[in-house]
Amino acid sequence: MFEMAPVSLWLEDFSALKQLFDTWRAEGVTDLRAHLSVHPELFPQCAAALKILKVNRRTLEIFAAASQEELVSRLDDVFRGDMFDHMVQELSQLWDGQLGFFSKTVNYALDGRRLDVEIQATVLQGHEASWDRVLLSLQDVTEKLRTSRQLVQSEQHGRNLFDYSPVSLWVEDFSAVKRLIDGVRANGIQDFRTFMNVHPEFITRCMQEIRVIDVNQQTLSMFGASTKQLLLTRLGDIFRDEMRDSFAEQLLDLWQGKTTQFREVVNYGLSGEAINIHMQFAVLPGHMEDWDLVLVSLVDITARKKAEAYLEYLGKHDSLTQLRNRAFYMDELNRLSRKGPWPVSVLAIDLNGLKRVNDEDGHVAGDALLRRAGEVLAKVVSPQSVAARIGGDEFAVLLPGADERAAQAVIERIGTILEMNNQFYSSHKLSMAIGTATCHASDQLEATLIRADRAMYVEKARYYVDNHIERRQHA
Repeated sequence: MFEMAPVSLWLEDFSALKQLFDTWRAEGVTDLRAHLSVHPELFPQCAAALKILKVNRRTLEIFAAASQEELVSRLDDVFRGDMFDHMVQELSQLWDGQLGFFSKTVNYALDGRRLDVEIQATVLQGHEASWDRVLLSLQDVTEKLRTSRQLVQSEQHGRNLFDYSPVSLWVEDFSAVKRLIDGVRANGIQDFRTFMNVHPEFITRCMQEIRVIDVNQQTLSMFGASTKQLLLTRLGDIFRDEMRDSFAEQLLDLWQGKTTQFREVVNYGLSGEAINIHMQFAVLPGHMEDWDLVLVSLVDITARKKAEAYLEYLGKHDSLTQLRNRAFYMDELNRLSRKGPWPVSVLAIDLNGLKRVNDEDGHVAGDALLRRAGEVLAKVVSPQSVAARIGGDEFAVLLPGADERAAQAVIERIGTILEMNNQFYSSHKLSMAIGTATCHASDQLEATLIRADRAMYVEKARYYVDNHIERRQHA
């Protein structure tokens, strides 16, 4: 049994060690650890007091020894490195009165391999007084520890990937939400959207039942939270307003079996600012039955949304005056021609003297005059009206639902604001030639534009006559 045992067995004689211990006790030593710490030169005496009587076949295999004689002759190659601390622990257990010890230590095979081992030593029955027969079993746990270390490293690697991901990650438990949805289905509900419309409190209940298990560092940065605890206590400040409607759509997808979802939502930072987010939601594999492990990733797309909004703004506005541009003006004309409302009044506007300002003071001064025109017109139009720059110094105002009297009132407001504007700016006087016309049906709209344009030119000509200006030189 000794020879064929599947673990390494060592039969040793510790009697010399016991005699050494007895001598030290007689000399007044009470603490072996402290004694060896003060006198490390005594440690080799302890090692020399241990005599190997026999080892089994498994021992020779583990330590790559051809024979017991080779193993014993090369013990310095087996017990080296940090063996001192481990051996002190083993000896201390014997010193303290135990008839054996257990330890985890490092040995080395004769071919140089490092071995992680667990050692169990027992003084055999009948030899308690002399310690002359001690059986040691040695278990090679190198592969076990390597696998364990690899597992720890893998877990740490996964944790690092989660914690330091450049996107916000949330691990959540939706199991309570699934139970609520299953309960609704069990009650015979088939039209889930109508059910949520009739019972909005169900949406609130589902939102309250979501349990956040963990979030990563990017999540704290994105939402301006100093700690996870602070973030989790203020989830109501993050998921609010339009998020309720988005969550209702998310529940509808879950009802239809869509456990992987993508959508754009709006959340809020703890400071109150809106954050546009691209959200990816996925119930993780192996958790489809309960939805108890869900990964949600959030990407901040606020900058992209602002860029898109700006590009959309540029597509509909004149960058100099901030009024609508010609493309938007033409689209609005087409819409009005189809839908009204009628009557529709049109103001055709041209700046007086812009060429003179450009020629004498440069286009910077001329652009300043155009911007002032934009300021004036922006103040007179209602949300239903459109003020647009349709050419170099040409502007137009569309007034849906406005008759001749309403159009004239707008012209008077323009005149009033022009006076205030000229008082504020002392550089160049801003002057506008304005023509107006009104139509009551879509087939009259094109003719109305022409009439308004002609009326504007009449006003422009009157301006130059009244101010004794040669129009060809100062148009």
